[in-house]
Amino acid sequence: TCETACNRAELDAAVSIHAVERFLGDYAIREGLMPAFEAEPSGKRVLVVGAGPSGLSAAYHLTRLGHAVTIREAGPMAGGMMRFGIPKYRLPREVLDAEIARILAMGVTLELDSKVEDIEAAFAEDGFDAVFVAVGAHLARRTAIPAHAAGRILDAVSFLRDMELGTEPPRLGRRVIVYGGGNTAMDVARTARRLGAEEAMIVYRRTREQMPAHDFEAREAEEEGVLIHWLRTIKAIDETTFTVEKMRIDEEGRPQPTGEFETLEADTLVLALGQDVDTSFLERVPGVTIAKDGVVAVDGQMMTGRAGLFAGGDMVPSERTVTVGVGHGKKAARNIDAWLRGGRYEKPAKPELASFRNLNTWYYDDAPPRVQGQLDLLRRQTGFEEVEKGLTEENALFEARRCLSCGNCFECDNCYGVCPDNAVIKLGPGKRFRIDLDYCKGCGICAAECPCGAIKMVPEVP
Repeated sequence: TCETACNRAELDAAVSIHAVERFLGDYAIREGLMPAFEAEPSGKRVLVVGAGPSGLSAAYHLTRLGHAVTIREAGPMAGGMMRFGIPKYRLPREVLDAEIARILAMGVTLELDSKVEDIEAAFAEDGFDAVFVAVGAHLARRTAIPAHAAGRILDAVSFLRDMELGTEPPRLGRRVIVYGGGNTAMDVARTARRLGAEEAMIVYRRTREQMPAHDFEAREAEEEGVLIHWLRTIKAIDETTFTVEKMRIDEEGRPQPTGEFETLEADTLVLALGQDVDTSFLERVPGVTIAKDGVVAVDGQMMTGRAGLFAGGDMVPSERTVTVGVGHGKKAARNIDAWLRGGRYEKPAKPELASFRNLNTWYYDDAPPRVQGQLDLLRRQTGFEEVEKGLTEENALFEARRCLSCGNCFECDNCYGVCPDNAVIKLGPGKRFRIDLDYCKGCGICAAECPCGAIKMVPEVP
């Protein structure tokens, strides 16, 4: 992630990029800020299938590029897994609704309860010039567990969806087992505690280090009283008694049975074993290839084998997170825009990154990070108020100033002051500097004294 890659982590602690960006997002909502875009209307129409993170992101960027965008969403509300898969204590609905409203205010058309069954009709009959399919993974995976007399068994997707749509919370009983080790499993277990379950247990067949859930999710779940049984797999169910087998990790990192068993008691089992995407509506589209695992094959431009049909988010091979989905939407928008204009989007070359060894860190002050506050533990376990609290304006500005500006000149004037030949010329505020090569001897003092590694010495070519 951006924070694990942050050079400041080697100095004291990474910049809390997430917290700063969250502050900016909250500020934009509070102040009613709207994105500026001046692209001329292209006259092209694009259909986005699915109003989840990837679809909404694509619609936002396509609109900024001048295209007319319509989103068709099969469900009754926009947001996708952000609404139906992420609990309110992690993503307040007023925040989600405000972000969606901003996109719609840009001129995007949203059609709810509009399941797309025929892609070819969207091109031929509805007159769309391109289509971006971004259907989320809303189909729960199941597993076969021998059961003499099974008790109450739910799937995580339906459980979380019912929490959003249901008029009353699902009845779980006093003890709940959640089977799985992803973020969804953590969300279900934490939600169960909030609904009054005295015992919420997660059963996962691998170790904590191999768990796909974020480490902070597991930590917060345990803080709220969730018990996690690592290296366990459910072998049989007899009403409220669950027989689980202990596992071990072999040399290749795979879980293997040990033949040792124990029992757990629970009133409800919730399966959180992953999700799949419904791609059946693409099976009749010529040129579209769907793999055995249900994902859609796309090229480097995110286009399928059918010209003008693009795919992203959960539908393509990738990590299934909101962050990745939003990124896919932006990437797809750029590629769709280029294709509609008869070209091909070429990703610009990335500048060389400044590593920690390129920095002169003694120029920077010690600055411990400003940490976001959290809701107190009692309120976390009894309600759905947001757990993570944002930074104040003062703390957000302080945290932003902790950035070392790696490889990016911030006009500290060091190079200007140390150059013995007056070869560094100031161009004015915000314009940085220019090196007068007629006077520069190549001594390298400017590069050596640059705090952020923005100056690089290269051999002179005759």
